[in-house]
Amino acid sequence: MKYTYIKNILIGILLICTTVTCCCPSESNGSDGPNNHESSRYFPGKDWETTSPETQGYSSEKFAALKAEIEKKYSTTHLIVVVEGKVIFSMGDLSHNARIASCRKSLLSMLYGKYVEDGTINLDATLKDLNIDDIDGLLDIEKKAKVRHLITARSGVFHPASNTGDDSKHAPKRGSVEPGTYFLYNNWDFNCAGGVFEQLVGMDIYSAFYQDIASLIGMQDYKLANQKKTGDLTLSKYPAYHFWISTRDMARVGYLMLREGEWNGKQIISKDWVKATTSVVTPRTEMNPSSRHTREFDYGYLWWIFNKEYTGYDPNVYKDGYTATGLGGQYITVLPHLDMVIAHKDVNANMEKSTYYALIKKIAGCKQ
Repeated sequence: MKYTYIKNILIGILLICTTVTCCCPSESNGSDGPNNHESSRYFPGKDWETTSPETQGYSSEKFAALKAEIEKKYSTTHLIVVVEGKVIFSMGDLSHNARIASCRKSLLSMLYGKYVEDGTINLDATLKDLNIDDIDGLLDIEKKAKVRHLITARSGVFHPASNTGDDSKHAPKRGSVEPGTYFLYNNWDFNCAGGVFEQLVGMDIYSAFYQDIASLIGMQDYKLANQKKTGDLTLSKYPAYHFWISTRDMARVGYLMLREGEWNGKQIISKDWVKATTSVVTPRTEMNPSSRHTREFDYGYLWWIFNKEYTGYDPNVYKDGYTATGLGGQYITVLPHLDMVIAHKDVNANMEKSTYYALIKKIAGCKQ
């Protein structure tokens, strides 16, 4: 009797719990776009999973036509398109490591986050505070520049950089602008930002990237031996920290950003830092030279953000989107509204930004 009574009580409790569970509505994933469905997020394992475009709402027939067009009209050498964490289209040897040029700057931005948030890097520290100087010396006004000015291209330091590929030929006279007030895409800023990182963190950029990002998200082809700094150190003591990365690993970097710094349940970069770095600091209308006022992008913390006023802007494609950009066709593009990442290379460095912008729209146009 005693045991039967206890048994009946337990059965009753179980029935009540089951009823409550069944009647309670499931937690909503939101309705603002595919990136909000956290419960269904997929992360690649050792290798990317390839799926048919149709499983993600795209057309194999349209992608086949696009491939033929790319081969005929574009200088693309490597391309991968990832939707909801799975590859729906690719071209070229995705394991091939090649220099991704100025995409390096966006990778440094990702590295900064952890050390800004734990206090190792103070974005408001000045060059003077950090004893930063360069060949033939910096001006007193230049030493007032802050670390945050370096990673937003607003330092006002127009000292020669160790490498070319920027807008330094348009720089005003040294000492003529107050730090923080003038945007110029200037490699001195970016190279010095790398030097500041290594000085404060006590680790070279390539090793830090392996430790803090590459090893944690399973980058398949990242090798420390491939990485090397370049530049004329008689012009500036801060070299350019170019990366050599495969296209499929570029896509992993983009997917980490798309997932707001999370990788398979672990927060690699904080959501707050991802949001901060991909928010507009300098709209295109405040950039120098003035020829940038009509271009496709605004600027954040070493990331380019799609400008909503650009004539080719389509909110169904570019909403909340941003990209890492490397000279002549190297891109890591994140399109949250489509839950898409595009990694693109032109190893011959021939592609114009406007051409790539048009290619993105063609990729998005392959929907069923």
